[in-house]
Amino acid sequence: MSAFCGWPSGYKTDASDNGSNNARTVMETSPLVIKKRKRGRQAKSCAACHRRKQKCDGVLPCFNCRRRDVAATCTYSEEIEASRKQRTPFPAPADASATDQVQTPTTLRPDQGGSSSNGRASPDARDAPVGDLFRSRDAPSFFGSSYFGPQAAAKIIEAPAPDLSSGIRHAAASTYSFRDVGGPFSQIWDLLGLLPRNKASVDRLVDVFLNELNWAIDAVHPSSFKAKYDQFWERKFGFDDFATIDLRWLALLFIVLAYGVFLDCPNPKNAEIQCELQETSLRFYWAARRAIVIAPTFYGESTDLVRAGVLVTRYLIHLRRVPEAWLTTSFAMRMAQAQGIHIDGERWRLPHRETETRRRLWSHLYMLDKTIALAIGRPFAIVDQQCQVKRATNVWLDDETDESAATVTESPLSEPTLSVYNFLAHDLAKIVGNIQERCFGLHTVSYDTVLSLDRDILAWEAKLPNYYHVQDPDTSIDHRHPFLRWNRLHLHSMYHFARVTLHRPYLLRQSITNRFKQSHDACISSACADLAMRIDYFQQPLHDRLKWTLGPHHLFNSALVLGIIAVKDPHSRRSQGILEDLIAYCAMQRNDVWLNEFALAEVKIIELCISKVQKFRTNRAAGNSGPVSQAGSENVPSRPPVVPASEQPVFVSNQDDFSTPNTTLSAETVPGIPWQAPWGDPTFTLFEPTDLQHWENVLDSITQDQMLFGLQ
Repeated sequence: MSAFCGWPSGYKTDASDNGSNNARTVMETSPLVIKKRKRGRQAKSCAACHRRKQKCDGVLPCFNCRRRDVAATCTYSEEIEASRKQRTPFPAPADASATDQVQTPTTLRPDQGGSSSNGRASPDARDAPVGDLFRSRDAPSFFGSSYFGPQAAAKIIEAPAPDLSSGIRHAAASTYSFRDVGGPFSQIWDLLGLLPRNKASVDRLVDVFLNELNWAIDAVHPSSFKAKYDQFWERKFGFDDFATIDLRWLALLFIVLAYGVFLDCPNPKNAEIQCELQETSLRFYWAARRAIVIAPTFYGESTDLVRAGVLVTRYLIHLRRVPEAWLTTSFAMRMAQAQGIHIDGERWRLPHRETETRRRLWSHLYMLDKTIALAIGRPFAIVDQQCQVKRATNVWLDDETDESAATVTESPLSEPTLSVYNFLAHDLAKIVGNIQERCFGLHTVSYDTVLSLDRDILAWEAKLPNYYHVQDPDTSIDHRHPFLRWNRLHLHSMYHFARVTLHRPYLLRQSITNRFKQSHDACISSACADLAMRIDYFQQPLHDRLKWTLGPHHLFNSALVLGIIAVKDPHSRRSQGILEDLIAYCAMQRNDVWLNEFALAEVKIIELCISKVQKFRTNRAAGNSGPVSQAGSENVPSRPPVVPASEQPVFVSNQDDFSTPNTTLSAETVPGIPWQAPWGDPTFTLFEPTDLQHWENVLDSITQDQMLFGLQ
């Protein structure tokens, strides 16, 4: 019997032997054997070629995977891997001792106790070590590369976050078909199906966003966004296309398209076109929400996810869906904290350009978190004691390289950039956070605390540059810096929001010493100024409205505050002027083509206030001195008339005579005045505008109280 091909030369066969003894001898001396394959076709294709039914050359990576630019996904099954390694030529051993490492094709029976190979001898280089999970997903961690590392402050500053790769790596066990409904990559396929088929339509929506809105709100970096946009459309299409799609950036693209739909047609001709535009925009919005949720499954975090979260939050504010915006801004904040943006870039030793970008992005998140939380009476997510971020400086480095940006110095305030508005809004957001923490918590505070916070707001207003002044701002350089006009309106709206919210619980309180006069004056003056801005708002096209209203403008309604004031004091000269402006405001709201159900609910509440005031004024004009009025007044105890706050004299007294007690006025301390609970108690939040029945009860309670004291 001749020797088998592949046996070493040291092994010889004897013709007189029966052959079985030789085979047994080889099995006993050879430590590494494999099972003999059954008769039939011997498979040697990789997993991708086997699935696509293509001819495979059996190398790693194979020819087809290299041709499709997916060499990293080329894998073989365990049996084919062992067979492929067996077919690999071995060098001839130098001596007989080397024959112990040679494989034999002899079959090993189970009862012979031999050991066989069960797969690859060593793990693949792409396999991540068990204790380094975070690094295997190449996600940056501000506490080192260990997923379970301690959050020690000393470890936070040791190493900067690494750059993120745009591709994904997956093992052979997770290589599902791209269209497999049970696999994770089917979500990417569904998202790609939501994009318009015509690339020209997408180009138009992206361009209108960058040209009309982006330069005013500092949403994305145009050059970086366009570079990734071109890379996205130049990718190769196919089943393996998911490896080149960055879902983090795709979420940003979808929310940009949601804004682009509104900006592409700011003045629809009728309500049908407006509804169609809003439905299209909402489809892109929901696609962005899905991509934001799915992206961490495939990748680590990135600034694209944070920017997408900020734009989604502002989109919800524009639609008056503020409670949902409270959720999305918290998610964006977590994405930012995962990348260490809550720690200043100087501590990370990052370039000057990237440091300024991260500061502005964190300020956007900070402002949204503090204002939304105060508006709806829910806790804010960002705790100042856990953050180490400096405010942005008056430089604009987005168009500079890292080398040139390192030498750029800060410009004076007379030459403003978008960063000036950014750090001014950040400073006011800190005061807003203090207002909620100190005045709208679980415990009541003294009125002195309210006055102290109001002085902080006034000090912030006094430090504004002349082109951002609340009273008589300088507009001479608006033609050189077009963003100044819209940033000015945004800061003014935020200023009025802070003052009205701070003084709102003390607006309707009466004091014989006129102690709450400052709250009365501050709340009424800010509400009137904001109402004037809202009336001008309806004379602007939509692309101009979006430049300054994606913030506090839609977080409160000064017209609603003025309506309550008019109901409380319907016969004063001030109420007559308020009534005229509110009627004009409601007419503009109803004639606005972009009116949605949330804005309509606010209009109905204001119209309810108007009807109450008009009813009281009509009754006063008709005269209440008749027999019916006199008979009705016999059952009501006579009380001295209450002079309105604006006509009361100011008493000058020593501070020792009248100390400031705690303002603990609520429904429990003052029984019989239930409307004070949601309006006058800081521990309560106002009802949502959609709760029309609750607002009717509040207004009825106010009018009944006025009739009880003989004021109507």
